[in-house]
Amino acid sequence: MVISPGPGVRRYSYADLEAFPEDNLRREIIDGELIVTASPVTRHQRSVVNFVVALSEYARAYGGEVFPAPLDVFFSDDNVVKPDVLFVRADHLDRIEKKFVRSAPDLVVEVSSPSTRRLEVVRKRDLYSRFGVPEYWYVDLEVDRVEIYRPAEGSYPAPEMRYPGESVESMVLSGFSIPAAAALAMEP
Repeated sequence: MVISPGPGVRRYSYADLEAFPEDNLRREIIDGELIVTASPVTRHQRSVVNFVVALSEYARAYGGEVFPAPLDVFFSDDNVVKPDVLFVRADHLDRIEKKFVRSAPDLVVEVSSPSTRRLEVVRKRDLYSRFGVPEYWYVDLEVDRVEIYRPAEGSYPAPEMRYPGESVESMVLSGFSIPAAAALAMEP
């Protein structure tokens, strides 16, 4: 559900997010619009767990820190999102504050849910591009592929695609890769 701040309607800010009760709903703000989504399905969560485990192993070897949702990424007072998984490299740990990550994480992973597809493929992709996220991976569980977005000339061009049987490799996290089947939480 998107609650849009049309003419005469107030825009939401980070202070508004902090005022909401804890109720298992994910609340994010993109350009002042409040976006509320419900809890995800089990396959979605398996994918998130697979990423967190793989990125945790990477962090132990190379430094950095991985966070699953819900953790705020604060781009600006009216642009605050909770990616499914984010990674901050060792040389950017100063971006991690007590309540949120300020500025662009090095890697953002969003895993599809039927109710959030347009949000993640369009709105969040554009937001991540605008605020300089160097790598955005969209895990599309509906069509069993991973879309890899990396900036070129100030925006994200068409993504690279990875399918089951292939690996998803990071250009930002040197040496990190995950099998696409694990990213997609495919049944054995």
